[in-house]
Amino acid sequence: MHIAIIGAGAAAVGLLDALAVGEAEGAEVTVFEPGTNPWRGRPYGPDLDSVLVNAPPAIMSIRGSDSGHYAAWLGPERAAAHLDELLGQPLLPRARYGEYLTETAEAALARLRARGWRTRVVASRVTAVGRAGGGARLEVRTADGHEHLADQVVVCVGVGTPQDHYGLGGAPGFVADPYPLADTLDGVPGEAGVAVIGSGLTAVDVVVSLAARGHTGRIALVSRSGMLPAVWQRPLGHQRRHLTVERVEALLRERGAVTIDDLAGLLRAELEEAGEDFAGFTEELLSAGSEPPVERLRRQLAAVGDPGIARRVLQEAAHIVGPFAWRLLPEADRERLRGHARLATGVASPMVPVNAAALLRLFESGQLSVVAGVRKIEAVQGGFRVRADSGDLGVDVAVNAVNAPPQAVPGAAEPLVTALLAEGLAALHPAGGLVPADPRLHVLGDLAGGGSFITSSIPGLAARAARLAGALTG
Repeated sequence: MHIAIIGAGAAAVGLLDALAVGEAEGAEVTVFEPGTNPWRGRPYGPDLDSVLVNAPPAIMSIRGSDSGHYAAWLGPERAAAHLDELLGQPLLPRARYGEYLTETAEAALARLRARGWRTRVVASRVTAVGRAGGGARLEVRTADGHEHLADQVVVCVGVGTPQDHYGLGGAPGFVADPYPLADTLDGVPGEAGVAVIGSGLTAVDVVVSLAARGHTGRIALVSRSGMLPAVWQRPLGHQRRHLTVERVEALLRERGAVTIDDLAGLLRAELEEAGEDFAGFTEELLSAGSEPPVERLRRQLAAVGDPGIARRVLQEAAHIVGPFAWRLLPEADRERLRGHARLATGVASPMVPVNAAALLRLFESGQLSVVAGVRKIEAVQGGFRVRADSGDLGVDVAVNAVNAPPQAVPGAAEPLVTALLAEGLAALHPAGGLVPADPRLHVLGDLAGGGSFITSSIPGLAARAARLAGALTG
């Protein structure tokens, strides 16, 4: 059997590692990746040290069967060198996490070769996949004109390209894609007024990195909602007993369906068993849209060590239980959740406390502000004008920190997706993403059709990679 993996980011690493810890022998795997930094993907390439991994080690293992794999790679020396005093956990620069992914992939390939697998990494972009030999096998075609036969093809092309919502592309001073910040921020004068478009984790990275480089100009986070991500709390080691994949599976067997009220009931049971108030927690969650963002930031930063489990349970379950449960929910329930997408994303993907503290200092000094209710941003002579409900704001530089929509097709993968659709090997899901129409084609990662609006996380990727590895070799 020959497995072709298209793309060499975190999803591909998780799949290779899962294949390597399995028992199948004597197969063949080819990975196609045209980039110069394989195994890292867009998020974990070389960048500034201020661009940190946005989660504690316990949920950053790329091995789905071993949540301690990343922590073991860190070891005591790395962990001590990168300890975040506020979180009580080591937080590496994302480029260093890319080293973990690289070493894991290389070790996986070595283990596979030791078990008799043939492995190759082809440094060329895949432009099409079609049927070959009367349909008996699949044919992977690359930009350099070569054709490669495969029995199973896994598409791991990562997240979509950031959107230019305000049509600013090509305007002097506009940064369309901020990463790597080591390159893009070089062009931002230290005294320039900067509008960071968005207020999520990417926007936090931009602001913290500007500050780390000694930027003195004023910075504004400009968005429609003005809502900042939540703040991570120190891990407590709580083991979920109710809000788990196993309990969701049991509900499905018992009732034949799973609803959002069922999931809320599992969360309620989890909190009540710990003596916590479910109604009070949900009320606090829903207040995020009306609470002033700096006050909420200050309050959550002060609660980093709070012993309550509620937010911790919800954050962990969103990434581990969420991808499985999402596909079971009726469309009406999914639409209800989409109505709270900005809140849910901010809670499920919080910022680390060290970044929250940096933001708070900038807010309190007056250098940083939040501008909500943005209606339009336009290029003007010498800069940009932000039009918002509170009035107009003029800046010199605009940095696009808006993430791509979930399940969006990356620009570089558009020829491949077009070919898959034309060959009838895949179809577009009505809610976004790609759905295989041939059992030999698989999609792993954010592009998988019908997935949640919460972008694929490392634990979610690792869990799905482990299941897919079992299906490919079972």
